[in-house]
Amino acid sequence: MRKMLAALVAAWMLSALPAAAQVQMIVNFAAGGPTDIVGRLMQNEMAAALGQPVVVRNVTGAGGTIGTAEAARARPDGQTILFSPVGPMAIQPHFRRGLSYTLESFVAICQVADSPVVMMTPKTSGLRTVADVVARARAQGTGFPFASTGAGSIPHISNIALMRLANIEMNHIPYRGSGEVMLAFQQGQVQLFTDQTLLIRQYDLHPIAFLTERRNPDFPDVPTMREQGYDLVYTIWSGLYAPAGTPEPIMARLEAACDRTMRNAEVVAGMNRVAQPILYRNRADFAAFSNAESEKFRALIEAAGLRSAE
Repeated sequence: MRKMLAALVAAWMLSALPAAAQVQMIVNFAAGGPTDIVGRLMQNEMAAALGQPVVVRNVTGAGGTIGTAEAARARPDGQTILFSPVGPMAIQPHFRRGLSYTLESFVAICQVADSPVVMMTPKTSGLRTVADVVARARAQGTGFPFASTGAGSIPHISNIALMRLANIEMNHIPYRGSGEVMLAFQQGQVQLFTDQTLLIRQYDLHPIAFLTERRNPDFPDVPTMREQGYDLVYTIWSGLYAPAGTPEPIMARLEAACDRTMRNAEVVAGMNRVAQPILYRNRADFAAFSNAESEKFRALIEAAGLRSAE
C-alpha cells in the first residue's frame, strides 16, 4: 500500500509540473570545453523529448565539484539534472576532503560518451614525444608546468601517474576549464595538457600521445603512451545524473528522453563531428558502472597516496 501511495504521489508530482517549466542542466565545467559542447549538443533533443525547455547552466570551479555540489542540493523533482564527466563523480569524492556530496548523492540517468584522452601541446612548444616531455621536465625540474581542469581530474591524475612512472617532477597548474587552458597555451603560460581529442583540431595543437589501448583511427600517426614506454590508459566518460530521491516516474521519463536524444541523427552527427564517441548506458547499467569506477579510483588514490598530494 505504501509503495502504491508513493507511486501515486510521484505521478502527481510529474503531472503537476507546468508544461512550460524549464529543466536546468547543470554543466560543471566552463563553456566551450568538451563537457559543455556535449551538453549543448543534447540540449534541444532533450527538450523535445521532455516537452519542456532545457537550459544549460555552467557552474564551474574546483575541478567540477562546485557545480556538482549545487546539483546535489537541488530538489529531486526532475527540474535540475547534472551533466558531468568522470572526475567530479568517481574521483573527486575520494580525492578532496570535505566535499558536501558523494556519488550516493545522485541517481544515474544515462551515460552518453566515452572519450579518448590525449596529451597535447602547442605546435610551437618543440615537444613532439613523451621522451621530449620527460627530458624537459628533468631539465627544468619542478618549474616545468602542466595544465589541468582541476586537481583530481583525469588531466591531473594522468600526469601524476606519468610523473611517478618516469620519476620526474612537474608543476601542476589547475584551470576552470579547457577554454582557459587554451588561452594559457596562447599566452605561453603552459605547454602541456592532457584532455579530450576534439581540442587538437579545434585549436590546431600537436598530439603527443594517446592514453588508449590502441592508436586513434583519426590520428593514425600518433603513438599511444604504451608505445612510448608508459603503461597509461585513461578515458573520460560522461553522463546525466539527478539528485538522489528523484521519484521513479520522473527518472523513467528522464531516461527515455536521454535514450531518444542519443539516437537522434543530428546528435549522433554532432558527437562524431566533435570526436565524442557515443557509449550509451541506461540508468541501471550506468549506475553499476559509476559505482565500479568510483571504487577503482578510490583504490588507486589510496594506494598512491594521491589524496594527500594537494
